[in-house]
Amino acid sequence: MRTFGFVFARGGSKGVPGKNIRDLAGKPLLAHALLVASQVTEIERVFVSTDSSDIAAVAERFGATSILRPGELAQDDSPEWLAWRHAINWVKTEVGNFECFVSLPATAPLRTAEDVTQCLSTLDQETDVVLTMTPAQRSPWFNMVMADTSGRLSLLVEGDNIVRRQDAPVGYDLTTVAYVSRPEFILEKDRIWDGQVRGVIVPQERAIDIDTELDFTIADFLMRKRQTSES
Repeated sequence: MRTFGFVFARGGSKGVPGKNIRDLAGKPLLAHALLVASQVTEIERVFVSTDSSDIAAVAERFGATSILRPGELAQDDSPEWLAWRHAINWVKTEVGNFECFVSLPATAPLRTAEDVTQCLSTLDQETDVVLTMTPAQRSPWFNMVMADTSGRLSLLVEGDNIVRRQDAPVGYDLTTVAYVSRPEFILEKDRIWDGQVRGVIVPQERAIDIDTELDFTIADFLMRKRQTSES
């Protein structure tokens, strides 16, 4: 099965300006995703969809092919699903058909090649999308609340038959470690949940998603710690 990897990296970022090419543990953040992709034997080629010439230059330096993303698909409110479609159509036109789509967001630099390989092996004929997840730290039945217009709090989920934490369904937090699907599903459907979805559990320390300066600091610390232990 012909498998291509993709990284979707915009030039704009309000939470952490310039984060995709900012140094994290000695390499641009984007580079960590590209290096992991290069370690996954199933991935034949890697593409970076971006609106930034600086990001494109880093992508090319680390062996990826850059795809120029239209400005209307690179705004803060632009659905990434549409960027996925644009990249798939570009590759089909410029490179050729492929059977497996793998998205590796740059903001999850602590993933491993084994995480990605496990996702690939989980995509079967009955599955349309494979996501990654970690066990949830909080339960909507016990310690997640919402507030009404007057400020009154109530549990996010009420369950008359759930009085003990042990009786609540096991919940998971979705992560951005990897997304695996088929190009045809993405082109034909409008969102992930329009199909059959399965999940792969990854450890919390490999699932950090960088959205704030604190996230970046934590990820940098953990990556340097990993590098020290591997040296």
